[in-house]
Amino acid sequence: MKLTRRAEESISIAFLDVITCGIGAIILLLMISKPPPPLAPEPRDDPRVAQISTLQRRLFDVQDQHREVEAELAATAPQLLALKDQAERLRSALLAAQMSARSGAQAAARDAAELGQLKLAQQSLSEEMKRLQRPRLRSNASLVGGIPIDSEYVIFVIDTSASMGDHVRVKLKQQMREILTVYPKLKGLQILSDGGIYLRPAKARQWLRDSPDLRNALIEEVPDWQAESPSNPRQGIYTAINDFYSPERKISIYVLGDEFDRGSITAVLKYVAQVNTRDAQGRPRVRIHAIGFPTRFGQTGETGVRFAALMRQLTRANGGTFVGLNAYR
Repeated sequence: MKLTRRAEESISIAFLDVITCGIGAIILLLMISKPPPPLAPEPRDDPRVAQISTLQRRLFDVQDQHREVEAELAATAPQLLALKDQAERLRSALLAAQMSARSGAQAAARDAAELGQLKLAQQSLSEEMKRLQRPRLRSNASLVGGIPIDSEYVIFVIDTSASMGDHVRVKLKQQMREILTVYPKLKGLQILSDGGIYLRPAKARQWLRDSPDLRNALIEEVPDWQAESPSNPRQGIYTAINDFYSPERKISIYVLGDEFDRGSITAVLKYVAQVNTRDAQGRPRVRIHAIGFPTRFGQTGETGVRFAALMRQLTRANGGTFVGLNAYR
């Protein structure tokens, strides 16, 4: 069979060439005619711009004010220094005035205290003058066997040793009655042994309420009292002062005994001086009087002499008086 297609192939290839060229031309035209890129959009107005501008203006204003304030401070610095110096001077003057006022107040207080003391002294002297002007017997007014009486409280410190036994009972009771007779009314009464033991232990460190019945009862109880005794009044005096002393009370201690058995007289004097200290006027806290019973004279003798020597010095140092009896019967 004979083929006739070759002529048709040539036409087809040419047609394809034309088509291809046409497509290429179209692509070239498209590339050439490509539109320019769109322009960037105009930026919108930023709302912070106005705020930033306002803040900048404020900042500038504040900086201007700061410079003005610095200038004013620099101008007023000398005035501030002057005011500080003036304040220091005023403070010093105020302190000086306060110290002067305090000194004046203290001086006024001292003057007032002295005036009060003078008034009290005047009152005491007036009362004493009235008391002295009242007629009364000498033996009942100011002295008991030579012992001054000016107290409202009385404490007996009694030697309860064997030497003050039955043979001096009558004289002991008589002396106690004579002492109490010149005190018509006491505010308080108490009795201790020379060893510091209370006649009535239940009433230790308490004042006994004075009355005629109480006085009679105490005087009758003393001779039969069996308290242990060191024959040394130091402890009794010490206990009496420490248990009953008060600056508002006028107290007298009456030591009734007959001997100083052992120990140093100087030591007792120093010991009592420590407890019976003196007030601002140099007066002892309490008066100490003593009555000596001559039970040891004519026997051993020495302990009685020692008691008399001790009591003489002790009463003199403590505003009192010592009386030595000539007989105990």
